[in-house]
Amino acid sequence: MSALGTAAAGPPRLATGIALAALGAVLFSAKAIIVKLAYRHDVDAVTLIMYRMAFALPLFAALVWWSGRGKAPLGGRDLRVVLGLGFVGYYLSSFLDFLGLQYISASLERLILYLNPTLVLLLSVLFLGQRVKGRQLAALAVSYAGVLLVFGHEVTLQGADVVLGAGLVLASAVTYALYLSVSGQHVQRIGALRLTGWAGTVACLLCIAQFLLLRPLSAAMVAEPVLWLSLLNATACTFAPVLMVMMAVERIGATLTAQTGMIGPMTTVALGVWLLGEPLNPWIVAGTLLVLAGVWMLARAR
Repeated sequence: MSALGTAAAGPPRLATGIALAALGAVLFSAKAIIVKLAYRHDVDAVTLIMYRMAFALPLFAALVWWSGRGKAPLGGRDLRVVLGLGFVGYYLSSFLDFLGLQYISASLERLILYLNPTLVLLLSVLFLGQRVKGRQLAALAVSYAGVLLVFGHEVTLQGADVVLGAGLVLASAVTYALYLSVSGQHVQRIGALRLTGWAGTVACLLCIAQFLLLRPLSAAMVAEPVLWLSLLNATACTFAPVLMVMMAVERIGATLTAQTGMIGPMTTVALGVWLLGEPLNPWIVAGTLLVLAGVWMLARAR
Protein backbone atom coordinates (compact mmCIF):
# COMPACT_ATOMS: atom_id res chain seq x y z
CA MET A 1 0.00 0.00 0.00
CA SER A 2 2.74 2.44 0.91
CA ALA A 3 4.61 1.79 -2.31
CA LEU A 4 1.45 2.34 -4.32
CA GLY A 5 0.77 5.55 -2.40
CA THR A 6 4.24 6.86 -3.12
CA ALA A 7 3.96 6.04 -6.79
CA ALA A 8 0.58 7.72 -7.01
CA ALA A 9 1.90 10.82 -5.29
CA GLY A 10 4.76 11.18 -7.77
CA PRO A 11 2.95 12.61 -10.83
CA PRO A 12 0.96 15.23 -8.84
CA ARG A 13 4.18 16.37 -7.14
CA LEU A 14 5.92 16.60 -10.52
CA ALA A 15 3.01 18.49 -12.05
CA THR A 16 2.87 20.88 -9.10
CA GLY A 17 6.61 21.53 -9.28
CA ILE A 18 6.55 22.24 -13.01
CA ALA A 19 3.53 24.53 -12.59
CA LEU A 20 5.29 26.47 -9.81
CA ALA A 21 8.49 26.78 -11.86
CA ALA A 22 6.58 27.93 -14.95
CA LEU A 23 4.47 30.48 -13.08
CA GLY A 24 7.52 31.77 -11.22
CA ALA A 25 9.37 32.26 -14.52
CA VAL A 26 6.40 34.09 -16.06
CA LEU A 27 6.05 36.41 -13.06
CA PHE A 28 9.78 37.12 -12.96
CA SER A 29 9.67 37.99 -16.66
CA ALA A 30 6.70 40.32 -16.21
CA LYS A 31 8.82 42.59 -14.01
CA ALA A 32 10.39 44.28 -17.02
CA ILE A 33 6.96 44.93 -18.52
CA ILE A 34 5.70 46.58 -15.33
CA VAL A 35 8.81 48.75 -15.07
CA LYS A 36 8.44 49.92 -18.67
CA LEU A 37 4.77 50.74 -18.05
CA ALA A 38 5.70 52.75 -14.95
CA TYR A 39 8.32 54.77 -16.87
CA ARG A 40 5.51 56.15 -19.01
CA HIS A 41 4.36 58.18 -15.98
CA ASP A 42 7.46 60.41 -15.69
CA VAL A 43 9.19 58.61 -12.82
CA ASP A 44 12.93 57.93 -12.49
CA ALA A 45 14.71 54.69 -11.56
CA VAL A 46 15.66 55.80 -8.02
CA THR A 47 12.06 56.60 -7.10
CA LEU A 48 10.58 53.61 -8.89
CA ILE A 49 12.83 51.03 -7.25
CA MET A 50 12.26 52.70 -3.87
CA TYR A 51 8.52 52.09 -4.14
CA ARG A 52 9.01 48.53 -5.34
CA MET A 53 11.26 47.71 -2.38
CA ALA A 54 9.19 49.66 0.14
CA PHE A 55 6.19 47.50 -0.74
CA ALA A 56 8.33 44.34 -0.68
CA LEU A 57 10.01 45.12 2.67
CA PRO A 58 7.21 43.76 4.94
CA LEU A 59 7.14 40.54 2.91
CA PHE A 60 10.88 39.93 3.16
CA ALA A 61 10.87 40.88 6.86
CA ALA A 62 8.08 38.35 7.44
CA LEU A 63 10.17 35.74 5.62
CA VAL A 64 13.11 36.51 7.95
CA TRP A 65 10.87 35.93 10.97
CA TRP A 66 9.25 32.78 9.57
CA SER A 67 12.49 31.14 8.44
CA GLY A 68 14.29 31.97 11.69
CA ARG A 69 11.72 30.57 14.11
CA GLY A 70 13.34 28.28 16.69
CA LYS A 71 16.83 28.91 15.28
CA ALA A 72 19.79 30.67 16.80
CA PRO A 73 20.37 34.29 15.69
CA LEU A 74 22.79 34.81 12.84
CA GLY A 75 26.38 35.23 13.96
CA GLY A 76 28.71 38.02 12.90
CA ARG A 77 30.08 36.08 9.94
CA ASP A 78 26.62 35.22 8.61
CA LEU A 79 25.41 38.79 9.09
CA ARG A 80 28.31 40.04 6.99
CA VAL A 81 27.45 37.45 4.34
CA VAL A 82 23.78 38.48 4.08
CA LEU A 83 24.74 42.17 4.06
CA GLY A 84 27.13 41.61 1.18
CA LEU A 85 24.76 39.37 -0.75
CA GLY A 86 21.86 41.75 -0.20
CA PHE A 87 23.93 44.63 -1.55
CA VAL A 88 25.31 42.83 -4.61
CA GLY A 89 22.55 40.42 -5.55
CA TYR A 90 19.33 42.24 -4.78
CA TYR A 91 20.12 45.96 -4.45
CA LEU A 92 22.87 46.60 -7.02
CA SER A 93 21.60 44.07 -9.54
CA SER A 94 18.02 45.38 -9.36
CA PHE A 95 19.05 49.04 -9.56
CA LEU A 96 21.28 48.49 -12.61
CA ASP A 97 18.44 46.58 -14.25
CA PHE A 98 15.95 49.40 -13.61
CA LEU A 99 18.41 51.93 -15.04
CA GLY A 100 19.01 49.84 -18.15
CA LEU A 101 15.30 49.42 -18.86
CA GLN A 102 15.09 53.15 -19.51
CA TYR A 103 17.07 52.62 -22.73
CA ILE A 104 16.32 49.16 -24.16
CA SER A 105 13.31 47.00 -24.87
CA ALA A 106 11.96 44.52 -22.35
CA SER A 107 12.75 41.70 -24.79
CA LEU A 108 16.46 42.56 -25.01
CA GLU A 109 16.63 43.05 -21.23
CA ARG A 110 15.25 39.57 -20.59
CA LEU A 111 17.61 37.96 -23.10
CA ILE A 112 20.63 39.59 -21.45
CA LEU A 113 19.49 38.52 -17.98
CA TYR A 114 18.92 35.01 -19.27
CA LEU A 115 22.66 34.77 -19.92
CA ASN A 116 22.98 34.30 -16.16
CA PRO A 117 23.96 30.59 -16.25
CA THR A 118 26.73 31.38 -18.72
CA LEU A 119 27.98 34.21 -16.50
CA VAL A 120 28.04 31.91 -13.47
CA LEU A 121 30.17 29.51 -15.52
CA LEU A 122 32.54 32.30 -16.58
CA LEU A 123 32.95 33.47 -12.97
CA SER A 124 33.72 29.90 -11.93
CA VAL A 125 36.41 29.73 -14.60
CA LEU A 126 37.96 33.07 -13.64
CA PHE A 127 37.90 32.77 -9.85
CA LEU A 128 37.48 29.09 -8.99
CA GLY A 129 39.72 27.55 -11.64
CA GLN A 130 36.95 25.51 -13.24
CA ARG A 131 37.77 24.10 -16.66
CA VAL A 132 35.48 24.68 -19.63
CA LYS A 133 34.51 21.83 -21.89
CA GLY A 134 34.09 22.16 -25.63
CA ARG A 135 30.32 21.69 -25.40
CA GLN A 136 30.13 24.46 -22.82
CA LEU A 137 32.06 26.82 -25.09
CA ALA A 138 29.66 26.02 -27.92
CA ALA A 139 26.71 26.78 -25.62
CA LEU A 140 28.26 30.12 -24.67
CA ALA A 141 28.80 31.02 -28.33
CA VAL A 142 25.19 30.23 -29.25
CA SER A 143 23.74 32.19 -26.31
CA TYR A 144 25.81 35.30 -26.89
CA ALA A 145 25.17 35.17 -30.64
CA GLY A 146 21.45 35.42 -29.88
CA VAL A 147 21.88 38.47 -27.64
CA LEU A 148 24.20 40.16 -30.14
CA LEU A 149 21.65 39.57 -32.90
CA VAL A 150 18.88 41.42 -31.03
CA PHE A 151 21.33 44.01 -29.69
CA GLY A 152 22.65 44.85 -33.15
CA HIS A 153 19.13 45.22 -34.49
CA GLU A 154 18.12 47.62 -31.69
CA VAL A 155 21.29 49.70 -32.11
CA THR A 156 20.46 50.30 -35.76
CA LEU A 157 16.98 51.48 -34.78
CA GLN A 158 17.60 53.46 -31.57
CA GLY A 159 21.28 54.41 -31.54
CA ALA A 160 23.82 54.77 -28.75
CA ASP A 161 21.29 54.66 -25.89
CA VAL A 162 20.91 50.94 -26.54
CA VAL A 163 24.63 50.47 -25.84
CA LEU A 164 24.27 52.20 -22.48
CA GLY A 165 21.12 50.28 -21.57
CA ALA A 166 22.53 46.92 -22.59
CA GLY A 167 25.72 47.64 -20.64
CA LEU A 168 23.75 48.44 -17.50
CA VAL A 169 21.60 45.30 -17.78
CA LEU A 170 24.68 43.17 -18.48
CA ALA A 171 26.27 44.61 -15.33
CA SER A 172 23.06 43.67 -13.51
CA ALA A 173 23.35 40.12 -14.80
CA VAL A 174 27.01 39.93 -13.74
CA THR A 175 26.28 41.11 -10.20
CA TYR A 176 23.42 38.62 -9.87
CA ALA A 177 25.65 35.82 -11.19
CA LEU A 178 28.18 36.83 -8.53
CA TYR A 179 25.40 36.64 -5.94
CA LEU A 180 24.47 33.12 -7.08
CA SER A 181 28.08 31.97 -7.10
CA VAL A 182 28.76 33.21 -3.57
CA SER A 183 25.39 32.34 -2.05
CA GLY A 184 25.80 28.73 -3.11
CA GLN A 185 28.67 28.47 -0.61
CA HIS A 186 26.50 29.65 2.29
CA VAL A 187 22.94 28.56 1.54
CA GLN A 188 23.23 25.18 3.24
CA ARG A 189 24.49 26.74 6.48
CA ILE A 190 22.07 29.69 6.62
CA GLY A 191 19.10 28.13 4.81
CA ALA A 192 17.62 29.16 1.45
CA LEU A 193 14.52 30.91 2.82
CA ARG A 194 16.44 32.63 5.59
CA LEU A 195 19.16 33.82 3.22
CA THR A 196 16.60 35.12 0.74
CA GLY A 197 14.65 36.90 3.46
CA TRP A 198 17.70 38.61 4.90
CA ALA A 199 19.21 39.53 1.51
CA GLY A 200 15.87 40.90 0.32
CA THR A 201 15.40 42.92 3.51
CA VAL A 202 18.88 44.42 3.19
CA ALA A 203 18.21 45.37 -0.43
CA CYS A 204 14.88 46.97 0.46
CA LEU A 205 16.48 49.13 3.14
CA LEU A 206 19.30 50.15 0.79
CA CYS A 207 16.88 51.21 -1.94
CA ILE A 208 14.85 53.29 0.51
CA ALA A 209 18.03 54.87 1.93
CA GLN A 210 19.26 55.63 -1.60
CA PHE A 211 16.06 57.53 -2.35
CA LEU A 212 16.29 59.53 0.89
CA LEU A 213 19.91 60.48 0.11
CA LEU A 214 19.49 61.33 -3.60
CA ARG A 215 15.97 62.74 -3.87
CA PRO A 216 13.87 65.28 -1.96
CA LEU A 217 10.78 63.90 -0.25
CA SER A 218 8.68 65.75 -2.83
CA ALA A 219 9.94 63.26 -5.43
CA ALA A 220 7.81 60.62 -3.74
CA MET A 221 4.73 62.35 -5.19
CA VAL A 222 4.15 60.20 -8.25
CA ALA A 223 1.18 59.34 -10.42
CA GLU A 224 -1.24 56.85 -8.87
CA PRO A 225 -0.58 54.18 -11.54
CA VAL A 226 3.08 54.13 -10.46
CA LEU A 227 2.02 53.12 -6.94
CA TRP A 228 -0.23 50.33 -8.16
CA LEU A 229 2.37 49.08 -10.63
CA SER A 230 5.04 49.13 -7.89
CA LEU A 231 2.77 47.18 -5.55
CA LEU A 232 2.18 44.60 -8.29
CA ASN A 233 5.90 44.47 -9.00
CA ALA A 234 6.78 43.96 -5.32
CA THR A 235 4.26 41.20 -4.69
CA ALA A 236 3.62 39.34 -7.94
CA CYS A 237 6.99 39.87 -9.68
CA THR A 238 9.45 39.98 -6.77
CA PHE A 239 8.36 38.10 -3.67
CA ALA A 240 5.91 35.52 -5.04
CA PRO A 241 8.18 34.09 -7.77
CA VAL A 242 11.07 33.75 -5.28
CA LEU A 243 8.91 31.46 -3.16
CA MET A 244 7.50 29.64 -6.19
CA VAL A 245 10.93 28.82 -7.59
CA MET A 246 12.15 27.60 -4.19
CA MET A 247 9.09 25.39 -3.82
CA ALA A 248 9.65 24.08 -7.34
CA VAL A 249 13.29 23.23 -6.61
CA GLU A 250 12.15 21.35 -3.51
CA ARG A 251 9.72 19.25 -5.61
CA ILE A 252 11.47 18.68 -8.94
CA GLY A 253 15.09 19.75 -8.41
CA ALA A 254 17.14 22.68 -9.66
CA THR A 255 17.81 21.29 -13.16
CA LEU A 256 14.19 20.73 -14.16
CA THR A 257 13.20 24.03 -12.53
CA ALA A 258 15.80 25.86 -14.62
CA GLN A 259 14.70 24.09 -17.80
CA THR A 260 11.06 24.99 -17.13
CA GLY A 261 12.13 28.59 -16.57
CA MET A 262 13.18 28.78 -20.22
CA ILE A 263 9.67 30.03 -20.98
CA GLY A 264 10.67 33.33 -19.33
CA PRO A 265 12.21 35.11 -22.35
CA MET A 266 9.37 34.01 -24.62
CA THR A 267 6.88 35.35 -22.09
CA THR A 268 8.64 38.71 -22.00
CA VAL A 269 8.62 38.96 -25.79
CA ALA A 270 4.90 38.14 -25.93
CA LEU A 271 3.98 40.56 -23.14
CA GLY A 272 6.18 43.27 -24.68
CA VAL A 273 4.34 42.97 -27.97
CA TRP A 274 0.93 42.86 -26.29
CA LEU A 275 1.25 45.49 -23.54
CA LEU A 276 4.09 47.75 -24.71
CA GLY A 277 3.66 47.63 -28.46
CA GLU A 278 7.23 46.41 -28.94
CA PRO A 279 7.91 45.02 -32.41
CA LEU A 280 8.01 41.29 -33.08
CA ASN A 281 10.38 40.68 -35.93
CA PRO A 282 12.62 37.86 -37.18
CA TRP A 283 15.63 39.33 -35.35
CA ILE A 284 13.97 39.07 -31.94
CA VAL A 285 12.56 35.61 -32.65
CA ALA A 286 15.91 34.28 -33.89
CA GLY A 287 17.82 35.87 -31.00
CA THR A 288 15.42 34.44 -28.43
CA LEU A 289 15.66 30.96 -29.90
CA LEU A 290 19.48 31.14 -29.94
CA VAL A 291 19.67 32.22 -26.29
CA LEU A 292 17.28 29.47 -25.22
CA ALA A 293 19.20 26.91 -27.27
CA GLY A 294 22.49 28.01 -25.72
CA VAL A 295 21.18 27.77 -22.16
CA TRP A 296 19.68 24.36 -22.93
CA MET A 297 23.01 23.18 -24.38
CA LEU A 298 24.83 24.43 -21.29
CA ALA A 299 22.45 22.53 -19.00
CA ARG A 300 23.01 19.37 -21.07
CA ALA A 301 26.79 19.84 -21.03
CA ARG A 302 26.77 20.01 -17.23
